Amino acid sequence: MEFTPEQWAGLKVHAEEKGLVFLSSPFSVQAVDLLEKMGVVAWKVASGEITNPILIKRMTATGKPILLSSGMSSIDELDDAVKLVRSSSVPLAVMQCTSSYPTPPKRIGLNLLTEYRDRYACPVGLSDHSGGIYAGLAAVTLGASLLEVHVTMSREMFGPDVIASITTKEMNKLVEGVRFIENALSNPVDKEASVNDFNDVRRIFTKSLYASKELDVGTIIQLDHLDIKKPGNGIPVKDIDNIIGRVVKNHICRGDLIEYNDLS
Repeated sequence: MEFTPEQWAGLKVHAEEKGLVFLSSPFSVQAVDLLEKMGVVAWKVASGEITNPILIKRMTATGKPILLSSGMSSIDELDDAVKLVRSSSVPLAVMQCTSSYPTPPKRIGLNLLTEYRDRYACPVGLSDHSGGIYAGLAAVTLGASLLEVHVTMSREMFGPDVIASITTKEMNKLVEGVRFIENALSNPVDKEASVNDFNDVRRIFTKSLYASKELDVGTIIQLDHLDIKKPGNGIPVKDIDNIIGRVVKNHICRGDLIEYNDLS
């Protein structure tokens, strides 16, 4: 199936009406020229084109950002492509991709996200063919700035990509999950400071030291004199060694909360 220039333009208009950025991976210089006339904002270099410097140079000549997909390339080939893009000083991102449809978990290569980010000092992403949303969520947690997935209207549809695609409902869940993770990662928690937010809850769920029996004045506190019970509004359990061996100076009834002013 081949679209006419008018049909390509119609797709772009439709995408923009839906609030989407229109992109397409060109596989020829002629396709780059067509998409450039349409005003695409960035270029996706398919993994099979990583070793095509003519195509990459035509893309970089536009000055627009480049997304390099690593699927079929070796590290050396990817290095060469990155070097070529960098020679034109255009923005770059590298996408981890496994050209397997669908991609099993053991071949997704989430570890490569960090490797690419360190190696190329650029944003990284995941081009995911797993057919689910888990890899994408994991990638975002690991710092991925971009995600690419295949989407199908239904798993009952016919086509070579359906088995490696997610449904529109799953796409909604993926976006929801990504936004959740972004919010969590952008709001680091200070563990010590956050404890103060839970003082009321801590008093309910932590425990204190209570008298397990009636304790007369002069009694030397032993372990069997003590009960450990909620709430935690008295002497904390962690201080039990400081209580054992002390002398009762005020009579304590069974079940009473033990307080320091009852002891000498």
